[in-house]
Amino acid sequence: MTASLPPGLVIQNFTPPLRLADFKLIAFDMDSTLINIECVDEIADAAGRKAEVAAITEAAMRGEITDYKESLRRRVTLLKGVPVSAMEQVLNERLRLNPGAQALVEGCLAVGMKTLLVSGGFTFFTDHVRDRLKIDFTRSNVLEVIDGALTGRMVDQPWGDICDGEEKRRMLLATCAQLGITPAQAIAMGDGANDLPMMGEAGLSVAYHAKPKVREQAMVAINTGGLDRLLEVFV
Repeated sequence: MTASLPPGLVIQNFTPPLRLADFKLIAFDMDSTLINIECVDEIADAAGRKAEVAAITEAAMRGEITDYKESLRRRVTLLKGVPVSAMEQVLNERLRLNPGAQALVEGCLAVGMKTLLVSGGFTFFTDHVRDRLKIDFTRSNVLEVIDGALTGRMVDQPWGDICDGEEKRRMLLATCAQLGITPAQAIAMGDGANDLPMMGEAGLSVAYHAKPKVREQAMVAINTGGLDRLLEVFV
């Protein structure tokens, strides 16, 4: 089934109605989903390489580059030498929550849901978003810093090397197991191809201003308006 709610909000591949309280976890991508920018592209701006890095990001998000880990390593290599102060500038001057982010998270918390932030981006930014929105669980990548500047490498973590689409899927499933719920009780929300693995596991998948491939496969597509438009789906 495909149905249209108010303009810019499409539901497909399931039959409403749904109750928000039937879900126990919502998992968010960060860049271009919860926030308005692709952080790696904005950091690259400080190195004069934004166009080069952004082209790789766009191809990866559209699913044209299938090896996300390699695409991220390529982009991070181009950040070598960027000072931490440049990342602080991105955080303070460019990073903004997308419209409706606060309202959606608060709506989920109000019915007792837990929240998860899974990002192919970096802890420098996810920690900020986590604290601002009071997110319960996070997973993202760590940029290596030596003498106040990026080295062009990432730091391996106990769970693995890079948070790609498969790691997002694993983290969603692990968080469900930790909470004692099934993946059918989870919502997964993203915009890029690396969000599809976790979206495919969740009981409800949501595309937010997403790439065509993601819009086609999601159960809900928010094409205009803010993140909180998801709440219109529920009774």
